[in-house]
Amino acid sequence: MKTLPLLSLLLVALAVGPLRADPPAPPKATVAELNALGFGPTIAADAKVIKLHGGFGFTEGATADKNGDLFFVDQDNNRIHKWSVADQTLSIFLEPSHRSNGQYFDAKGNLIACCDERNELWSIAPDGSHTVLISYAGFEGHPLDGPNDVWVRPDGGLYVTDPCYSRTWWDPKVARPAQPVHSVYYLSPDRKKLIRVAGAAEKFDQPNGLVGTPDGKTLYVADLSGDTTWAYDIQPDGTLANGRLISHHGSDGMTVDTQGYLYQTPNYEGATGVTIFDTKTGKVVGFVPVPEQPANLAFAGKDHSTLYLCARTSLYMIQTKAKGANAAK
Repeated sequence: MKTLPLLSLLLVALAVGPLRADPPAPPKATVAELNALGFGPTIAADAKVIKLHGGFGFTEGATADKNGDLFFVDQDNNRIHKWSVADQTLSIFLEPSHRSNGQYFDAKGNLIACCDERNELWSIAPDGSHTVLISYAGFEGHPLDGPNDVWVRPDGGLYVTDPCYSRTWWDPKVARPAQPVHSVYYLSPDRKKLIRVAGAAEKFDQPNGLVGTPDGKTLYVADLSGDTTWAYDIQPDGTLANGRLISHHGSDGMTVDTQGYLYQTPNYEGATGVTIFDTKTGKVVGFVPVPEQPANLAFAGKDHSTLYLCARTSLYMIQTKAKGANAAK
């Protein structure tokens, strides 16, 4: 009689690929350990965190266009901003932004945005017009619980995280969560196939930041509240295989450089900043203190080596010795 429940759990796990029995990830670093690290190998010891602009409600959704300009959201004030790298000026790209959250430019120059107000995913053209990629109908007849972050793989397929953070602008008549698990979804390049690819086996608390490698082979997913980061092998059909826990640091947004270092924004009491994680050794190797806790970050600029930080009410930057691996992140 116990065989059926066990079989059901096995089938759910296989749907996202088996979880590998890798060595356990190192425990979460302490605040003292973070502060003792310094900036790490990819940032000069004398580099400075520079505040570029303040007075926002809540900054998020950092992504770079083909010119190296940075686009980010002020979610509380319902705007998408553009920071021009060439002339160091700030402008409004879209208002209202329909409470956009995580964002990512695709290869065609469209801004893929997690439209939090409508629990949808949009493709926003340079002129501000939009196409709905994932509608309010969501998955299996129920809306998503708040698309949060998005990454576009080289062939145009995309991955989006779907935690459930209650919002004042949501329809109060819709019961939340609407989906049975907090998970990650994949939308095919032709936009005809939406599948759930992770979340059931891992039992995510709140999957949040995600980013992939530019060769389209590896996807990193962070569970912010669960203090974990996972790595997956990306399959041609969009599914994920060989899921493995690589870190006991969660993250809101995150990005990766060409050397394989992950830049993350975990929650800490007593330390606000960015951790730098070596995916080869499984260790945190650097920490960048920031006056406000960053929620998201991206490499931008002409040489794609300046790290821009969306940190609560402000936008910051720090010059690095690395280059972002993804053109939009």
